[in-house]
Amino acid sequence: MAGEQAYHRGGVHGGGSAVGEEYMRAIRGDDDYHNNYYGQQQQHPMGVTVTKAVAAAVAAGSMLFLSALTLTGTVLALVVATPLLVIFSPVLVPAAVAVSLLAAGFVSSGAFGAAAMGVLAWMYRYYVSSSGESSSPPGADKVDYARARLDSKAHDVKNWAQNRLDQARTQ
Repeated sequence: MAGEQAYHRGGVHGGGSAVGEEYMRAIRGDDDYHNNYYGQQQQHPMGVTVTKAVAAAVAAGSMLFLSALTLTGTVLALVVATPLLVIFSPVLVPAAVAVSLLAAGFVSSGAFGAAAMGVLAWMYRYYVSSSGESSSPPGADKVDYARARLDSKAHDVKNWAQNRLDQARTQ
């Protein structure tokens, strides 16, 4: 019983699948499947083979016809549209450039507006958090560190300038 279950799961013959070995060989199209399973190779009737060939030829022919029809339509549209594009190109090219610039302007305006709103929201959270009402926003510790360093450097520059002025007065 256990061997039969392993056989159906494909474990005995190394298939490793949940389907039987013969079924998997039939799906893969192994050449000797019919010889081993049926004892002899079965032949399909000639009518089935002819019917399959005719159906494949009809499908291929109709697809080839649709492909040729599409190519013909594309070439005709190009033949008709090319003179129109040449005639109207002094109008169409500047219009396309203007529309592209307008679209780029609107998109960048929206992006800059969204970025400004994000910065304003961050600043609001930063100032609210410094009063102790909520937790600090991301990056607030870096801003505080940068502020402290700038303050320290400004103090150092002020002391250096004051020292140089005192040296210049004493000479």
